[in-house]
Amino acid sequence: MKSVHQILMTSMTVAALTVLSGCGDMSPRDRDTAVGAGVGAVGGAVLTGGSGIGTVGGAAVGGVIGNQIGK
Repeated sequence: MKSVHQILMTSMTVAALTVLSGCGDMSPRDRDTAVGAGVGAVGGAVLTGGSGIGTVGGAAVGGVIGNQIGK
């Protein structure tokens, strides 16, 4: 059981590092858009009780707001 947990944690660490390394050359506006989409997705999920449509809608609205703030 311990080896499964270790494999899972290693995989999650590698995935997180891969995702974060992709953001290294983003412009400030791109970064604001991505952060807005992430925050919007979390907010949409919380407000709708985990609904997929609420999560996607929140991500879309958050991305637009983040993009406009990044001007």
